[in-house]
Amino acid sequence: MLEPYLFPVKYAFLLFPVAALLFTLPFLIVQYRRHGYVNKLRGVLLYLFLLYMMNAFFLVLLPLPPSRHNAPPASGSYMQLTPFMFIRDILRESGIDLSRPSEYVRLLRERAVLQAVFNVLLTVPFGIFMRYYFHWPWFGCFAASAGLALLFEVTQVTGIYGYYDYPYRLFDVDDLMLNTLGGMVGFLLAALVLSRFLPRIDRLDDALDLTVKRVSYTRRLIAFGVDACAALAMLVVCAILGQALAGGLVAAGYMVLAPYATNGRSLGRALVRIRIVGAGERLTFREAALRGGLLYGWFGLNMAMAGQLGDAIPGLLLVPAALALLVLDVLVFIHVMRCLFNHRRRLWHERASGTAYRITGASQRQPRSAPSPADPG
Repeated sequence: MLEPYLFPVKYAFLLFPVAALLFTLPFLIVQYRRHGYVNKLRGVLLYLFLLYMMNAFFLVLLPLPPSRHNAPPASGSYMQLTPFMFIRDILRESGIDLSRPSEYVRLLRERAVLQAVFNVLLTVPFGIFMRYYFHWPWFGCFAASAGLALLFEVTQVTGIYGYYDYPYRLFDVDDLMLNTLGGMVGFLLAALVLSRFLPRIDRLDDALDLTVKRVSYTRRLIAFGVDACAALAMLVVCAILGQALAGGLVAAGYMVLAPYATNGRSLGRALVRIRIVGAGERLTFREAALRGGLLYGWFGLNMAMAGQLGDAIPGLLLVPAALALLVLDVLVFIHVMRCLFNHRRRLWHERASGTAYRITGASQRQPRSAPSPADPG
């Protein structure tokens, strides 16, 4: 009886790592932009929400027909629009006598009963997330649950929006009502039970001082990746226009001189709410040039050796030059690993230039008054 439900769940868990990988970058950017940092509880809850939504959709859509050119429904009808038809199905299939309560236990083994129960349970986690994580009021949760249930039914009745020739599952108004009911059950559970055991989401950042919070290497890497893509786009555009040298100068200016002009900001850093700071209130030209020259100079050496510079070096000097660069790369790698495992260490270009990263818009938040014993937060 449970096999039709376990099959979609298995596939949801198998594909979850791929979905989580695709979800990670936007998740980090949103968390950095909105909260200034990544809270572990928020992260766990959002990944659980992603896993739940995958399971819900797979339970609704799987198994799929073997071919896009599937046969029309045997009943000839695509919709069941009579409310509470599931109750008639239960009474018809079970054959119980309602005047004899001793027969009610037989309902627990009926297919129609289990199907109705699973339709309710399907959206209970959705209601929990709407209430606990997103803080939606009851009418918002009701509308969202009904909208999700309607999305399920429309996806089914359209054959996944026309991908299949015919619907392979019917639009059922009872499923719509039961899914909506499940969302409201989850809302009540979150309000009455869950909030007593977990901290309130809106108070996770109370008394957090972002001015002393360390800027993680993950955050730096995201900023660097965005800026590198921007610089590469400049190079490509200039190369298409036949101005490769100008493109190199523009890209170098963006990576090295733009931080000085913008007081440590860039497109990538702005995206994750960080900037470069020096000894004073404003980043000096020396600090920006020394920092950028040491960092991007090392990148440039490796790119030049792999490109035309390697071809221009005489054969007798090519091997010593390549070995010298290899030694430098090994030293840089060891240095970076030591910094990764010891956060008190600073990367070579930051230490030499006297610069560091700071979270923008960071201010110390004063703690709220302690909640009363009746407050579950």
